[in-house]
This record gives sequence, C-alpha cells and structure tokens, in this order.
Amino acid sequence: MLPARSPMTALRQRMLEDLQLRNYSPQTIEAYLRGVAQFAQYFRTSPEQLGPEHVRQYQLYLVHQKHASWSLVIQTVSALRFFYTITLGQPSMIAYIPQPKRPLTLPTILSQTEVAALLQAPRRLKTRAMLTTIYAAGLRVSELCHLQVTDVDSSRMVLRIQQGKGQQGRYVLLAPRLLTLLR
Repeated sequence: MLPARSPMTALRQRMLEDLQLRNYSPQTIEAYLRGVAQFAQYFRTSPEQLGPEHVRQYQLYLVHQKHASWSLVIQTVSALRFFYTITLGQPSMIAYIPQPKRPLTLPTILSQTEVAALLQAPRRLKTRAMLTTIYAAGLRVSELCHLQVTDVDSSRMVLRIQQGKGQQGRYVLLAPRLLTLLR
C-alpha cells in the first residue's frame, strides 16, 4: 500500500502536471511552483484554503514590506492566477487577482565607443566572439548556448536560432564583421 500524500504535495503535483501539459518552460514551471509555495508559506496554510483577500494581502506584502521587484510581483500574480483558474478550476478568482502593470522605464543606451570598448574587453577570442554574437544578432544567452556551427549560413548571411524563447525558431541577420570573427 502506498503512503498517503499530503494535500500540499498533491496540489503541487497537479499544478506541475497542468504546467507541463501546457508546455510551459522549465524556468516558468519552477518560478510558478515557487510563487504559489511562498504564498502558502506566508499564510502557513494550503493555498486551496485561501481566498481573494489573502491574495490581496500577499500582493501588498510583496510590494510594501518585501519591496519585491515588479517582475517578481507580476510573476507571482501570474502563478496565482494560473493556480486558481487552471489547477483549482476557479475562473471567478481571476477578477480578484489584479495584474499589475510593469512601470515603463527607458533602456540604457550605450554609445558606439562604449559598445566597441565592451566588445574588445575580453582577452580570449572565444569570449569576444560570444559577446559579439549576442550583441550583433540580438540573442539571449540561452540561444547562444544552443548555437551550433551548422546554424551559421554564410551564403545567405543568416544565423538559424533553433531554441529561442518559447521554443520558437527564427533567423537573424549575420553581420559580415561577425562572420569574419566567427571564422
């Protein structure tokens, strides 16, 4: 006979399966499970027992007391919305879990001199090539890590990105100077 699982373990497993069935990335799955677990831990009870007022209190705690970044607050809210609507099957809860807006900030733009200095800083050719590829092709680090020699199409001057965000593939332009550096 199998030992009985705790209600929290069963809920966690059900949410994990719901996320996997919807093909969420491993990082998102981990973040959502952590977000719901921390919510439950804050109130020291199963999230199944918590309602809209608890969610509101927790959001206020994240913003005012924990001083969490807006990215973390938004991610936690998304996790709770998923948990209540999909895992628990309570779509009416979505009305009680407001999705905060991320504050708009202007990006820091480097000058051409600063970019050149940044790209020339690494002493090792391999490191310089990686940094230049990320910058010139606008890649994420994970996309660079999955890049292979066969993904460089020098005849069409494109890079094939196979494992992009959301497991989406795409092509990006290959700058002639980058091709020279990669060779």
